[in-house]
Amino acid sequence: MPIKNRYAELLPEITGWRRDFHTHPELLFEVHRTAAKVADLLRAFGCDEVVEGIGRTGVVGVIKGKVSDSGKVVGLRADMDALPIHETADLEYASETPGIMHACGHDGHAAMLLGAAKYLTETRNFNGSAIVVFQPAEEGGAGGLEMCRDGLMDRFDIQEIYGMHNMPGLPVGQFAIRPGALLASSDEFEIVVTGKGGHAAAPHAAVDSTLVAAQILLSLQTIVSRNVDPLKRVVVTVGTFVTDSVASNVIAHTVRMEGTVRTLDAECRVLAEQRVREIAEGTASALGASVEIKWQQGYPVTMNRAENTTYAAEVARSIAGSVNDNIDPIMPAEDFSFMLEERPGAYIFVGNGDTAMCHHPAYDFSDEAIPFGTSWYSSMIEARMPVE
Repeated sequence: MPIKNRYAELLPEITGWRRDFHTHPELLFEVHRTAAKVADLLRAFGCDEVVEGIGRTGVVGVIKGKVSDSGKVVGLRADMDALPIHETADLEYASETPGIMHACGHDGHAAMLLGAAKYLTETRNFNGSAIVVFQPAEEGGAGGLEMCRDGLMDRFDIQEIYGMHNMPGLPVGQFAIRPGALLASSDEFEIVVTGKGGHAAAPHAAVDSTLVAAQILLSLQTIVSRNVDPLKRVVVTVGTFVTDSVASNVIAHTVRMEGTVRTLDAECRVLAEQRVREIAEGTASALGASVEIKWQQGYPVTMNRAENTTYAAEVARSIAGSVNDNIDPIMPAEDFSFMLEERPGAYIFVGNGDTAMCHHPAYDFSDEAIPFGTSWYSSMIEARMPVE
């Protein structure tokens, strides 16, 4: 199953879809134009069923194979949403929406899955049903969870599901994957420290919330260095630190910090939350301040099933000749993890070449990756549901 010749013919058309999505980016669940175009194309291809509005603005297409009642059903997923980033790349098809751009390649993912859907409707060289899933709100909106809550798996009887993401730095034409934890969980926290505001010249008459918050911030770093097994991975980052002080001679009354915690297993995830709370509360109490902590649990660990990882790697190897099937896990998060909690499956990376990293204002998806990604998507269907 090398790159399919049909994709050489389809490349200009798929590239056109991708660049159209890039020019018209949409955020979170507000992907109305994108979803409508996806649904229209799926109908034009001849999908046996096209359902809109799954998970608010998700789109699902059903493609039946030569023997559609074989009982086998395999899902393929791509995301559609963009990011609130102002594009700096000088492209003919640059974003026409100020402050919003496809900085993570979801335009490419959606276009590649559309290309695979067109090929699969033309050939139907498989026994069973292929379910193509176009998901909104991956970038922080948990659109994958919303689609699952809306009955995605049971409604379409999905038995296995596979997803793909581009990877800058990995050469075009290459794939990478691993069994087990591939991407991290992602939780968010807010810590508000309340002390006693006062004059900078009289610190003894105040409770310096800035000092307390700074001590908490530094102490949070001991979670990784002193509480977590050195052989495991945890990231604790405080991304914002804001006081209510308006002048250099004012001791702030309150300080608000926001941060994120990333882990690769459930035990570390529980431990990290416990220690954030204990450190913040204990430090504030010791220094005479009070603290309020809000914890928002986000995406779980993206966990590839070993057996399904083998299937995905075998298909990638047939296309690329070789595959890195034991890549190191990375600490970004991905809400395909919710789908993998409901059904066995795997998530794979496809090379995007020497480009800017994802979430960078100069990032652009490499159209050269399209034949490899589309071939992998469609070949997963043919490999998992072969014609006898």
